[in-house]
Amino acid sequence: MTTLFTLPIPSTNGTITCTNPSPTNNLIYCLTFTSPPDNRLTPTFIDAFLLALDILEHRYPKGVLITTSGIPKFYSNGLDLELAQSTEGFVEKWLWKIFRRLLTYPMPTISLLNGHAFAGGLMLAMYHDYRIQNPHKGFLCINELEFGVPLQAPMMSIFREKLTPSVFRSVVLEARRFPGPEALKVGIVDGLGGMEETLGFVEQRKLVKMPETGIYGMMKEEMYRHSLGILDGHEGNVEWRGRVEEGKKRLEEVARREVERWERSRNKL
Repeated sequence: MTTLFTLPIPSTNGTITCTNPSPTNNLIYCLTFTSPPDNRLTPTFIDAFLLALDILEHRYPKGVLITTSGIPKFYSNGLDLELAQSTEGFVEKWLWKIFRRLLTYPMPTISLLNGHAFAGGLMLAMYHDYRIQNPHKGFLCINELEFGVPLQAPMMSIFREKLTPSVFRSVVLEARRFPGPEALKVGIVDGLGGMEETLGFVEQRKLVKMPETGIYGMMKEEMYRHSLGILDGHEGNVEWRGRVEEGKKRLEEVARREVERWERSRNKL
């Protein structure tokens, strides 16, 4: 395995390392992120990730990109919620930016899920083109429902695009935890295994050839136009949510008055 470059993640003394994991094909690249304790999606993590994507695109021949974790237990445990909420513009300046970059990246992307991918970690994986999951350990889960944090539009849209409605419902409204075999059965992931199986997946689908004509990124832009528009429409998404909340308040006031009227009429009986 040849190391191409390593980038620091200063806030955690972590790294993102780019290697050629294939002994026979130097057009397969792997970004391994090791940001203790669990690869949280922080500004410094995302900045390093974005730089790694830029270096690969502009300094190396197009091929296939695999991302995985150097921390055996976790692919990524999602956002550092306290940091995300205290960092001005976090979602539009960092989170939406990495989602958009992956969604439109001009070569095939595969998320190799070696361990747990919770919340934003699973969203990150879904913004890749393919997912391969460890069949023996680790769960995929969107657990925001359990701690009371609503998902914003770009967090929802990628699941709507890539999953069936019933699986989308289980992921978002049940916070179900999916081990590898179940995730494969319902279509969240495309295969099971580790690096060997991922390299076999690349070979079987001839993915290295896909970016050769130079339109791979453009094809993804058209394919995922809906999600791309949502990622690029942050202000409109915020305004829409504001209008919905105002409408809910008005409806709730009407509903309370109706309940009070019913209670008064019942008390007269």
